[in-house]
Amino acid sequence: MEPIRMVDLKGQYTFIAAEVKAALDEVIESTAFINGPAVKEFQANLEEYLGVKHVIPCANGTDALQIALMGLKLEPGDEIITTDFTFAATVEVISLLRLKPVLVDVDPKTFNIDPKAVEAAITPKTKAIIPVHLFGQTADMETINTIAEKHNLFVVEDNAQGIGATYTYKDGRKVKTGGLSHVAATSFFPSKNLGAYGDGGAIFTNDDDLAHYIRGIVNHGMYERYYHDVVGVNSRLDAMQAAILNVKLKYLDYYNERRKEAAIRYTALLQDHPNIITPYREAACSSHVFHQYTLRIINHDRDGLVKYLNENDIPCGVYYPVPLHRQKAYIDPAVSEEDFPVTNQLVKEVISLPMHSELSVDQIEHVASKILAYLG
Repeated sequence: MEPIRMVDLKGQYTFIAAEVKAALDEVIESTAFINGPAVKEFQANLEEYLGVKHVIPCANGTDALQIALMGLKLEPGDEIITTDFTFAATVEVISLLRLKPVLVDVDPKTFNIDPKAVEAAITPKTKAIIPVHLFGQTADMETINTIAEKHNLFVVEDNAQGIGATYTYKDGRKVKTGGLSHVAATSFFPSKNLGAYGDGGAIFTNDDDLAHYIRGIVNHGMYERYYHDVVGVNSRLDAMQAAILNVKLKYLDYYNERRKEAAIRYTALLQDHPNIITPYREAACSSHVFHQYTLRIINHDRDGLVKYLNENDIPCGVYYPVPLHRQKAYIDPAVSEEDFPVTNQLVKEVISLPMHSELSVDQIEHVASKILAYLG
């Protein structure tokens, strides 16, 4: 059995190496390294894949989220409601723009933002909601969008972990994540389901005017060279990363299906243990692309399990050990611990197992057997 990796980028590369090298050679020979044909081709292909009108590539996922918020022309002090249980980048960009993050609790089943908590947190200063498709599971976008429409709020999807997932509306309509809001942001960090070999990100929208404004922001506020019409930043996806992503985009559905197959196998082996809660998924499994496969370990020693797995050469992760409302940079004295019962419980229980498209049956069974052996 091959060594088990949390993410196996080397194994994935083996199967696409020739295509990647050819794509990179084409960029190098063209010398069009910034906003060249490779970037435009990837942008067009991703627009078609997602079914959105506009993809605006940028330098990384954090920039993508910050630029999406800049595009909404919010004012300092405006409130943005988002989840307490996610990576800090989501709240980081809110604070950098002098907006006010308002953190709310999550659903214990999906780990995603709780729409009831969202509605309860709305004030006259609220201007937007940022749901996160955490671990690859789509948030309850129909309910969130209904709340937003009722209160005249923007919705900004943080799609860094959910690219390729499909949300099904109650009327049967199916829309890929990234196309479920006013504007969305994603990351192409190497470990993502669609990952570059360096940093990269993109913003998605179906709003023509917003797309035009954001295209200026990412390029120093320029629509014409040396004419700065808006305050912007320097955040561009370089052509070599775009070329790599264009190759990998062709395989994204395959990668996601392999992740789902691995998740289903993990679940079949682990779901009957009384100390394990396996990840929620719909029967069709279309709403979850398993960026992470995250268990809850209940009434047992989660940290002891982490140590045991590491001692047995099985990588694992705890995403996230400290909720945002307890992070030193984001502590708000007005916040009460009583507002976050679910998040405060999850941070004690969650553990993410190796998850990638190259996992073998033997590896999955080995991981599961060690978990069961430890839990008894």
